[in-house]
Amino acid sequence: MDLGELRLNTAHALVAESGHAPLPPPQDNPAAYLQALIDGLCELSLKDPLTGLHNRRYLDAVMDSEIDRVARTGEAALLLVLDIDHFKHVNDTHGHLVGDQVLQAVARAVRSCMRPMDTVARYGGEEFAIILPACQFSFGNKVAERVRQAVQGARIQIAPSQTLSVTASIGGAYAIQWIRSTAALWTDRADAQLYKAKQAGRNCLCIEEPPDSTVSADEKNLLLAPLYTSPERGESPLKSASGSAH
Repeated sequence: MDLGELRLNTAHALVAESGHAPLPPPQDNPAAYLQALIDGLCELSLKDPLTGLHNRRYLDAVMDSEIDRVARTGEAALLLVLDIDHFKHVNDTHGHLVGDQVLQAVARAVRSCMRPMDTVARYGGEEFAIILPACQFSFGNKVAERVRQAVQGARIQIAPSQTLSVTASIGGAYAIQWIRSTAALWTDRADAQLYKAKQAGRNCLCIEEPPDSTVSADEKNLLLAPLYTSPERGESPLKSASGSAH
């Protein structure tokens, strides 16, 4: 394989500048070098260059995989969608470079709250998305509140004697085994909760209540009644037996 025939300078520079593991010398093993270069480019294609978080393409793939995992294992997963409050005002007041600093600071704050198994991605603009596998219903609000506090507590140094802080609104929805879903529907449900958080005044969270999968006593009776009904008399044998005892 003659790498000299390929135009790899730009690709090499992109991977080398991204902080990816050093590429092996091309002259030692051309095939290994080319594979490492391809791997580096694939990794770059799944990351947001500004924040270093995963991007929307990666998020969509993880959501599809997580929905399948929920269906197999029965362990619920939580999707959080976070929006920086009044981000346009930050850009208009301080400029887009400061806006970029805010995005980077929020990304670090969110990432600091997560487990290694969780996925944090820049969803688009000033929105971030978080997928938390195996997240019990009782933990969702606690996790979201921890994220909200981490964002609010971050201080962004925008000048030698000036810092800036921002807040975020958070919406969340669960993927549940007994409700088959898609990535788009799951996202729509989380977005609906984010809208509620914004309507509630921002800098707050709103997590969708998981549906109740239990069956009430009345529902059980309606479900099982045909099994216990006497076809001759049109009544339950159990009820008849109970009545004859008196």
